[in-house]
Amino acid sequence: MTAPPSPLQASTPWLSIVGIGEDGWDGLSVAAKDTIAAAELLIGGERHLALVPQRPQQARRPWPSPFAAAYAQVRAARGRPVCVLASGDPMCYGIGSRLAAEYPPDEWRILPAVSSLSLAAARLGWALQETRVIPAHGRALTRLNLYLAPGARLLVLSADADTPARIAALLCARGFGPSRLIVLERLGGPDERRREALAADWQEVPGAALNLVGIECRGPGNARLSRRAGLPDSAFEHDGQLTKRDVRAATLARLAPQPGELLWDVGAGCGSIGIEWMRAEASSQAIAIESHPARQALIQRNSKALGVPELRLVAGRAPEALAELPAPDAIFIGGGLTCAGVTEHCWQALRPGGRLVANAVTLQSETALVALRTELGGELTRLSVSQATPLGGFDAWRPAFPITLLTIEKPGPAAEQCRE
Repeated sequence: MTAPPSPLQASTPWLSIVGIGEDGWDGLSVAAKDTIAAAELLIGGERHLALVPQRPQQARRPWPSPFAAAYAQVRAARGRPVCVLASGDPMCYGIGSRLAAEYPPDEWRILPAVSSLSLAAARLGWALQETRVIPAHGRALTRLNLYLAPGARLLVLSADADTPARIAALLCARGFGPSRLIVLERLGGPDERRREALAADWQEVPGAALNLVGIECRGPGNARLSRRAGLPDSAFEHDGQLTKRDVRAATLARLAPQPGELLWDVGAGCGSIGIEWMRAEASSQAIAIESHPARQALIQRNSKALGVPELRLVAGRAPEALAELPAPDAIFIGGGLTCAGVTEHCWQALRPGGRLVANAVTLQSETALVALRTELGGELTRLSVSQATPLGGFDAWRPAFPITLLTIEKPGPAAEQCRE
């Protein structure tokens, strides 16, 4: 006699990802409860599993350590009815997107609960589309620096119970001590709690590790920094090796940052080009290549202070330091134009459709640009910038050294790449 089919075999994908909130089992929909009950294998955090009634013949596995091993657990059970429990909405900084990307759409379904972000917005009366969300778990808190501005509203997904105090200290250090902090703990559950104070008055008390911090930015700030290209030179620590503001803005306009793209900043100096590239697009990436130890330290400090601590630093001299790097979508050469092999290696590594921009100030480096243009084509531009400075009782124009820019776009099937 043939065994009856599993409830999930006929019409339901084998993998279900169910969001569960702090209200636990009682807060789940009928569909979510039925999905959990029908699973042969239930995977989730210890906290999630404790919220779900035990069932005979149902195997339970808590998340392993390291967490990456969880994906292998799911993969090993492929084809059996498996249910993965996640906090709130699995597609909101959760495991859902990773699992959905690993299997065809007909193999999974996702049943979300209300996300902690939606609950926080409801408690605070904030419009989510006007609020910046910043995850702090597994990431440097200095990312907050990118979004600090008077009037900004931020929601920070905390890493632990200490995160609110660290946020308060960071705000005070950046000149935003009058900012309002609202800590929301265990949202949606019976133990939900709210704490509120100004950053400058924050008093640390024992709190729940599961919390979310709302920030209403107030105060003058140490500097008002736009995310548009061309930060003031004073925004960077530097030793003189800095692409100046007007030239930097023109350079970034030619590099044209796009979401998800990777930049090589070759001969990065204090890191200004790579930092502004990453500030322009939240998902963009940059690698700063710099051989001078003191400038490497400047890059690290500047990237944190300006909110892009994920900027990758490669300590070394081009072209040797470029050998194992991932292929870039754009390259800026600010130093090393006269070094053998640098431009050749950069051009070879650049993705089809990518942009290469190189700046020259000396006759020797300008000669290298002219030769490169003769070989590869591109557009040469010379910029001359003058600043009004005092001269006796009057003012006069003081010109800076003229800068020559070469911009080349690498030919290639960009449209086919997009389709892929």
